[in-house]
Amino acid sequence: PRRSRRLLVVPVMPIQRRSSVDHTHHPHATVELDEVDSEDGWKTNNGDWTKDGAADEAAPQCSLLGLTKEQWYVLFAAWLGWGFDMFDSVLFSYVAPICIPQLLGVDPVHSQGQVTYMTAVLTTVLLVGWATGGIVFGKLTDMYGRSKIMLVTITVYAVATATCALSFSIWFLAIFRFIAALGIGGEWAAGATLVAEALPSNRRVVGGVMLYTAAPAGYFLATFINWLFMSALPDNSELSWRLVFGSALLPLVVTVLIRYKIKESSSWEENRARTAEAQPRKSLASRLRDEFLSIRLLFTALYRKQTAGALSMVLVALITYWSCSAFVPMVSAFLAQQAGADVQEYISVATTMFNFGGLFGTLATAVVALYIGRRAMYAIYFAFSALAIFFTFSSVVELDPYSRVLMMITIGVTVFGIFGSFTFYLPELFPIQVRAVGCGFTYNVGRYVAAAGPFIVGTLGQGDVNPMDIIQWVAVVPVIGVVLALTLAPETKNRSSFDLDHDVLTSSDADISTI
Repeated sequence: PRRSRRLLVVPVMPIQRRSSVDHTHHPHATVELDEVDSEDGWKTNNGDWTKDGAADEAAPQCSLLGLTKEQWYVLFAAWLGWGFDMFDSVLFSYVAPICIPQLLGVDPVHSQGQVTYMTAVLTTVLLVGWATGGIVFGKLTDMYGRSKIMLVTITVYAVATATCALSFSIWFLAIFRFIAALGIGGEWAAGATLVAEALPSNRRVVGGVMLYTAAPAGYFLATFINWLFMSALPDNSELSWRLVFGSALLPLVVTVLIRYKIKESSSWEENRARTAEAQPRKSLASRLRDEFLSIRLLFTALYRKQTAGALSMVLVALITYWSCSAFVPMVSAFLAQQAGADVQEYISVATTMFNFGGLFGTLATAVVALYIGRRAMYAIYFAFSALAIFFTFSSVVELDPYSRVLMMITIGVTVFGIFGSFTFYLPELFPIQVRAVGCGFTYNVGRYVAAAGPFIVGTLGQGDVNPMDIIQWVAVVPVIGVVLALTLAPETKNRSSFDLDHDVLTSSDADISTI
């Protein structure tokens, strides 16, 4: 318990809790006299005992939408971090048709296959770096804190993406895209975990969805920045794409907010204090070795079901998303050529429809998950993803080119929108001790496999072939996802790992296997 100048030993009255462990009473606790507050999360105010987190939900407070000012700070900082995360990640897609031919020294008109292939290669590099960063920084987040690592990862991806503006070769660009991807992957693990632990349970789903609305917002900002510099410098394309990359320094403003306004997660601090007391002091090298080896805990009987369910949902979503989204500009250009229309107009309309659909689909995940549950939500989204891909890209469906461009909104609602669920679903699966590494590992390791998707599509697209004839077969992936959702995805609607955080902080025998 926390130390105080005046201490009092008091009994705790029985409280009904939702847990697989039957806690009909709590041991005597040493607490502060003026504010009874035990280290394991039980507190009282004027004799009313409640569990930490439950007090946030039950006690009257001056707040907006049930969140305190400090909780809004956390949500806003994480929202900005993730939005700029997506902003930096997508800048390359906009400038690739210009910068890749220039760095390769080829004619973009007569070397479209080579440009498409290198776009796929650099997208694969991004995904591999993203996955690696999620795993490495996810573990560092559990070791050193959520807010500290979020600050570091934002700095990494902002500086590395801006450095791409100095590229003198395609390999220089690839190296710094990889470094930026390390930060992009790590920021999600830190930000999502911080938000999940800061918000009360009855606001966690909505907060997670609000966090992911930053993704389409980041895409809209990238679209505007690209349009701004490309239209301002139409006769100097080399300078324009370098300025687009230079704008990646904008996320550094978020680090100021994190540094001065965001407090560390109280749950993480309590767990760190408990771990420090239970374990002897070790050297930094020994701690790092032990911490990174602890990833294997995710595959023990205790967490195996959660890890398998999370990996299967993430893998299906990632393969589907990147095999479609990475080629939206290319498909739009192909459709414009078919219609004899302006290529930039088709690309602008397609990306706008995709982003608007993604925003709507992201918000809808909260409603669907709260009313019918997480497992059914994934099954529904994957089923409609398969239908959207088939009707948008299949030559069997007779549509004019502009109608196919407008159909990108259905891809956005389903294929893009499903990612709004991971910000609340993955933290629900893992307890405090492995929450960040569990989220970071499962969300990002799938990118190693998903990286093959764009590469295969780009390789097949080198020749004179309709790219939609290739992408239409991606619809098979979400069909498989429906089966995996109904068989492997753990249901957390009425029960999640957050219900056992108290047990994890006070006992080594908490039973997470029942989730």
